[in-house]
Amino acid sequence: MKRKYIGDKAFYKMAMTVAVPIMLQNFITNLVNMLDNLMVGSLGTEQMSGVSIVNQLVFVFNLCIFGGLSGIGIFTSQFYGKNDNEGIRHTLRMKMITAVTVVITALILFSAFDDFFINLFLHETDDSGDLVLTLSFAKQYLEIILIGLLPFALSQMLASTLRETGNTFVPMLSGLVAVIINGSFNYLLIFGKAGFPMLGVKGAAIATVMSRFAELIIETVYIIVKREKYPYIKGAFSSLKIPGKLLTSMLAKGTPLLVNELLWSGGITALSIAYSLHGISVVAASSIASSVTNLFNIAFLSMGTSIGIIAGKSLGAGKHEEAIDNVRKMIFLSVSISIVIGIILYFTAGSITSLYKTDKESKKLALYFIRVCSFVMPLNAFANASYFTLRSGGKTLITFVFDSGTLWTVSVPLAFLLYAAGLPVMAIYPIVQSAETVKVIVGYILIKKRVWVKTIV
Repeated sequence: MKRKYIGDKAFYKMAMTVAVPIMLQNFITNLVNMLDNLMVGSLGTEQMSGVSIVNQLVFVFNLCIFGGLSGIGIFTSQFYGKNDNEGIRHTLRMKMITAVTVVITALILFSAFDDFFINLFLHETDDSGDLVLTLSFAKQYLEIILIGLLPFALSQMLASTLRETGNTFVPMLSGLVAVIINGSFNYLLIFGKAGFPMLGVKGAAIATVMSRFAELIIETVYIIVKREKYPYIKGAFSSLKIPGKLLTSMLAKGTPLLVNELLWSGGITALSIAYSLHGISVVAASSIASSVTNLFNIAFLSMGTSIGIIAGKSLGAGKHEEAIDNVRKMIFLSVSISIVIGIILYFTAGSITSLYKTDKESKKLALYFIRVCSFVMPLNAFANASYFTLRSGGKTLITFVFDSGTLWTVSVPLAFLLYAAGLPVMAIYPIVQSAETVKVIVGYILIKKRVWVKTIV
């Protein structure tokens, strides 16, 4: 029984080789994001809320890129398992087409309807801050952030392909350099240090855009210099030709993932809107809680990504029992780690929130939100692992129902109905978070039935 869930040294070496670089990159990224949040928060609640609202909108864009590339990445992993470089070239072309399409769509929507999207989060309540000022800061930040959408999308195209073909180090390195640039120039440009102008939220946006370009440049230069090591890059962009059968298959598998990420991120945004009905202080508190919990969530999120890569490679090579065994052990490891980290988060939350220089009400709510999240972290870990397991075998339609379906049919309606019923946000938040139990039950049943065990290339 023990061997069924706990691997040997060779297993953990293999798993950590994939997971640790992803984990380290995510840790550094989220640590800098939290520090950014601290710096912007020190400017005032309105500045922090404005930036938080835009980041929520950009979050939808980021997950659309992630979803669009992930569906294609299923094929990349399995082509890699079969040593099929021509197949990987086709997936790269499809990734580029998808990334550019999503970027153009986002630029049009965010430019034409910026006021509309931002105002979804602004509501008059007794404890509201200055809504006009918050809107102004949000628009200043968004205008600059839009410049970074294309380099972000293209860097994710290259980074995801490198990970799916066994190289997790370079995406980690490019991410590390990017967050150092982001963090450093945030400090310099927000506060006007070392001779730089004091630009406030504009400075934060400029630093983020600089980091996006840095990440893309590093990955591009690496692949060009090491092109002999990655034969699939040769001729990958000489044309946009993709075999019709493969194109149809990628669209069939990838479109549900893209739609899923759009709906899922939209659902998370809808939850944020529901919480924002309780006032600007809740928007600020949600921003603090999100930046802190994201830092602690990286272990199970990185394990989920690793499950997709490892299982996809085994499935592509036709090693189904190996895939099943690896997934079972990695899910157990992910949940076990999340229990430990959840305990640490609960007891350190007070010290972390005390670092923020926002109003007392926002800090009080943020502390409460973080501690609620620490309790549900093991549930989130299992649901996340289930999602990537199902996706590795190409079950993207099932993951669509599993992920977005439960969010829109359970969590989002709950948040709005409980608000309409007059419950305070401190009662609504834990109820909505505990709805993750539904995904855990569904995920367990689907994995147990092995519906995901399939080679698709």
